[in-house]
Amino acid sequence: MGKSTGFLEFDRCMNPSVEPLERIRNFEEFHPYLNEKERIQQAGRCMNCGVPFCQSGANFGGMFSGCPLHNLIPEWNDEIWNGNWREALSRLTKTNNFPEFTGRVCPALCEAACTCGMNGDSVTVNNNELAVIEKGFQNGWVTPRIPAVRSGKKVAVVGSGPSGLAVADQLNHRGHSVTVFERESHPGGLMMFGIPNMKLDKKIVARRIDLMTAEGVEFRVNTNVGVDISAQELLEQFDAVVLCCGSKTPRDLKVPGREAEGVHFAVDFLTAATKKVIGQTEDFAITAQGKHVVIVGGGDTGNDCVGTSIRQGCASVTQLEMMGKPPVCRTPSNPWPQWPKVLKTDYGQQEAIAVFGQDPRIYQTTVKEIRTNEDGRISSIQIVHLEPKMENGRMNMVEVPGSEEELPCDLLLIAAGFIGCQSYVADAFGLPRDNRGNLVTTDYHTPESKIFAAGDCRRGQSLVVWGITEGRACAKEVDAFLMGYSNML
Repeated sequence: MGKSTGFLEFDRCMNPSVEPLERIRNFEEFHPYLNEKERIQQAGRCMNCGVPFCQSGANFGGMFSGCPLHNLIPEWNDEIWNGNWREALSRLTKTNNFPEFTGRVCPALCEAACTCGMNGDSVTVNNNELAVIEKGFQNGWVTPRIPAVRSGKKVAVVGSGPSGLAVADQLNHRGHSVTVFERESHPGGLMMFGIPNMKLDKKIVARRIDLMTAEGVEFRVNTNVGVDISAQELLEQFDAVVLCCGSKTPRDLKVPGREAEGVHFAVDFLTAATKKVIGQTEDFAITAQGKHVVIVGGGDTGNDCVGTSIRQGCASVTQLEMMGKPPVCRTPSNPWPQWPKVLKTDYGQQEAIAVFGQDPRIYQTTVKEIRTNEDGRISSIQIVHLEPKMENGRMNMVEVPGSEEELPCDLLLIAAGFIGCQSYVADAFGLPRDNRGNLVTTDYHTPESKIFAAGDCRRGQSLVVWGITEGRACAKEVDAFLMGYSNML
């Protein structure tokens, strides 16, 4: 333990943020780093607990808290405190293939379980992690690690999101020859097209793809498995196939007027925005400019739509959330180390408050009807307020009679989550799905012996950190299948 009293001497200090009214002028990342002295102090706050809940990762009270990757957090915090940055990088990358991704977009399950957070402020684990990996890149410590020996086995990975990249990275370093198939124009999956550039700069994704390519991973883009290449071809050409194709079937709105022009899924809106930002298109294929925007969904994707809409110059933005407003602080029924079920005002909502003077969120509300003009374009929506009610032994949100209101709306974005992998992928390989639309597996094995699955297509919509966790675990099963044993971590 580097600084035994660090948690008493140093206050928690996050990476600063560019002010909302300034950062909305572009799609650039807006969190400058602390200087090295300040970062070392933040690492010195780590208590090196006897039982480090931050890295243990477990289900507390029905929600996961702590790192699913079991990152060696106290170890690399101690190395930072002692100025051993390269050793910190070594410990960090032992368990996490892509700290530059999780350091930017992970909601920090580790910090929720930090012992410092029991009676005060948790350690800035997420920011410390990002500082370590970025220092590694800046100093040339992150270089291609090309396997000295190849196994002669070939693996196809379908999808290049966090789970697909993790599978490919692990198996490539084991010595297998890995080809990743991606239907989009750029690898990265949701990290490329589902997360806005201001949260995760696409240069960061490209940097990792370039590194993996130099290490021997082959990426085939614009190749839709099940359409451009058949499942049978993959099974004939490769010794194993791993499906990491995500949970990409969006949950829809089943309301009158749904077919109106101007109603889009959030993922399509965000994808169109990214394609413009990276120069793939000249204009935004779907734009919020000058429009009254309503977003259905109060989660991270909904917040990303708020931030993107503001950057595109929307006239107003409203975010509808079916559930009630969370408390500002933990309640007695939600103690540490459970995940804190408290109000979170994210960057998009902060920007909406700065631009429009109010929080964009309306709680316990949903869309009842979409109304159009004579051209079939959306012109407004009818919303209705909801209240919790016990029905058949379970709590449901039901309409409050007479609570309907009308909101102006030129662009309606549906950010209500996803309900499983797209059916054509499962059908192409003849694989069953469960009642949630996910591929059925046993320890990442599908019923077909050569086919494996990992990530959101197997567990359902989740976090980047869970995608990496799934990919690493699946890679070990694939390695054992190919070699008869596995020495992978």
